[in-house]
Amino acid sequence: MAITLNDFKSPKHKIFGMLIAGRAKWKAKHHEVKKRLKLAGNQIRAVTKSRENWRNRALEAERQLHGGQANLKKTAFPKC
Repeated sequence: MAITLNDFKSPKHKIFGMLIAGRAKWKAKHHEVKKRLKLAGNQIRAVTKSRENWRNRALEAERQLHGGQANLKKTAFPKC
């Protein structure tokens, strides 16, 4: 069932004013939520990228450490 302007007893100019004000409030709320969602998405991407960079740096440092220990063992105890 669709509502028409004839269903309301208030003057039409007041109904239009309320509808326009309600729409404006809804749009403002929508834009705020959209902005917060975009910021959260950007933050998640930045944190994920940073975490991946740190993980790669740690793995590389670990490889260098283990590689250095292997070289040290070879030089410290040469096979005859």
